[in-house]
Amino acid sequence: MEFKTERLTIRPYSSNDLHDVFTIYNNDDTCKYLLHDKWTIENMHEEFNKKLKNRELTKETSLSLAVVNNTKVIGDLSVWYTSMKDTVEIGYSFSNDSSGRGFATEAVSSLVKKLFDTFNVHRIQANLDARNKASQKLCERIGMRKEAHFIQDFWNKNEWTDSIVYGMLRSDLDLRN
Repeated sequence: MEFKTERLTIRPYSSNDLHDVFTIYNNDDTCKYLLHDKWTIENMHEEFNKKLKNRELTKETSLSLAVVNNTKVIGDLSVWYTSMKDTVEIGYSFSNDSSGRGFATEAVSSLVKKLFDTFNVHRIQANLDARNKASQKLCERIGMRKEAHFIQDFWNKNEWTDSIVYGMLRSDLDLRN
């Protein structure tokens, strides 16, 4: 899957993207609410190779996409099917340098539209650490609805954390357009 927005190209990863992606994930702030710790020099090739392999969204495989502004990768989008029929979950991370300029909103809203149009999914959801206010705001900006707030339901990085689930149906997208 590859597509363009007004300012961005969203495409599968290429081997040339390693250092830009390392810049995104070698950051404590970026990784604070993610399930993994920040990337290191020692594990960056292993972690990046996982993204290189995720080139196609199927029931068995997830999809990883680079968000490119000009020639630099500024964001990472991930999509995978859940165990529920025609339902996908999305995840996203963006570089600190790209923050505050609407790139995440542009990329994620375009991804959502593409998933409904190309893959004919019924539902898109995002599961967040409840402390991640920026991610909550992004979900709300693109029209996702907050559907659940679970208290201390997830053990991550040696602590119990709250989770928030956002969801969107095709009909929600149609109402926005």
